[in-house]
Amino acid sequence: MEDRTDTEPVLLSKHAKNLLRFLNLLPARMASHDNTRSTIVFFAVCGLDVLNSLHLVPPQMRQDIIDWIYGGLVVPRDNEKKCGGFMGCRAMVPKCEDAEILECMRKYQWGHLAMTYTSLAVLVTLGDDLSRLDRKSIVDGVAAVQKPEGSFSACIDGSEDDMRFVYCAATICYMLDYWGDVNKETMFQFITRSLRYDYGFSQELEGEAHGGTTFCALAALHLSGQLHRLDATTVERMKRWLIFRQMDGFQGRPNKPVDTCYSFWIGASLCILDGFELTDYARNREFILSTQDKLIGGFAKWPQATPDPFHTYLVFADWLSRVNLV
Repeated sequence: MEDRTDTEPVLLSKHAKNLLRFLNLLPARMASHDNTRSTIVFFAVCGLDVLNSLHLVPPQMRQDIIDWIYGGLVVPRDNEKKCGGFMGCRAMVPKCEDAEILECMRKYQWGHLAMTYTSLAVLVTLGDDLSRLDRKSIVDGVAAVQKPEGSFSACIDGSEDDMRFVYCAATICYMLDYWGDVNKETMFQFITRSLRYDYGFSQELEGEAHGGTTFCALAALHLSGQLHRLDATTVERMKRWLIFRQMDGFQGRPNKPVDTCYSFWIGASLCILDGFELTDYARNREFILSTQDKLIGGFAKWPQATPDPFHTYLVFADWLSRVNLV
């Protein structure tokens, strides 16, 4: 294969326009993601920020996005479950004046950790001062979904609990600079019990080590001020597992294909452990650029696949500032 490391350009302008497009119009194929719309806004807005292209978002659109985000804020009453946080869409917020209907819908309104994390990130990125937030209400909602073994559910009822939401919980508390009743010690114990024999972290106890959840585990430890509790030998073995995930790009697990998103999950994990310099920059860059859509912008998970805001954001979130992409 021809080495395109020094010849393939990164189409920054097209990528910025691609992300901006997702703030205006979503293709029909993304209709199934309506209930997680906050995450799409997060990838688009924060992706534009990483590209130094937030100026493409007009002032009125910025304010509209901020107001839309606050439209999903759940503030429970004293006699209700501690379910504070943000919802991912507005399906449970009917546009009507009927008090009975509005009261009935409150039973289905509760914060979701991933939506709360991404909503807070969007607000901060767009320059909001968070003055409309009740920090205690939100963190009370985080503490309410923590399980006895230390993991977290996504929401107060009817959800899975695993390492993804441990990370979301840690980012929420870190951004709000308030941990309230969140139990850091049991969180630490859950994370360390999820360390597998090969020194990657699994999504849940007794699961398989995975690149995405390894990032979630390490980032949660770092954000909660507990990374130093890992001994030096364990850290070096983690680095080894992470480095071995590189083929040309990175894979998430052994014997799996590479995927652009793992350039972030694995690369950021190595950054947390101060081992990023051990990766092969040029080979990963070549793989990433093979997934670039030269017509409409954006990056896909694999070459010849359809680009999306998730992979586009993750490509730039870690690599633009650390690898010579441009």
